[in-house]
Parts: sequence; structure tokens; C-alpha cells
Amino acid sequence: MSVKSGKSPSTWVDPDDAPEWSDEMFARAELAEGGKVIRPATGAVRGRGRPRAESPKQQVSVRLDQDVLAGLKNTGPGWQNRMNQALREWLARQ
Repeated sequence: MSVKSGKSPSTWVDPDDAPEWSDEMFARAELAEGGKVIRPATGAVRGRGRPRAESPKQQVSVRLDQDVLAGLKNTGPGWQNRMNQALREWLARQ
């Protein structure tokens, strides 16, 4: 059983240290009254996470010989992308 270490440092940040809002920031901000949105935010608002790719890759299951897989993995990080590129080049030659 592991022993809990002492208290972790506080992550609290003094709100007085926040930068002052500019007129442009106020103009882009969402305006709400009583929990009801009167004007939605505009400008540099984007969703969370990575943007969706135009043509996302598809996950598949494939069985490879052990020596082939070991050889690919031995080339280091990014071996899946290199395998994809090798297959793409092979298809172009067909």
C-alpha cells in the first residue's frame, strides 16, 4: 500500500491578477441575463478537441507475420504512418 505524500501545492490564482478586458473582448463575449443568452459569443470561439479531418483514417485489424511487425516497430515512432505510406506507394505501382 502506498503512502500518501503531503499536501500538494495550491493551484489557486488570485482573480486580481487576471488581465483587464478590452472593448474588443467585451464586444465578442456572450451576453446573458438571468441565465438566458441574449447574444451568443462571436469571434474566436471554437469547439473542444482536435478539428475533424477531411478524410479521417479508418481503424482496421490486420494480421502480420511476427518478423514483419517487429521490423516495422523497430523503425521507431511513426511506424504505422510509414506502413500506410508504403502500402500507398505499392498501390500506385499496381
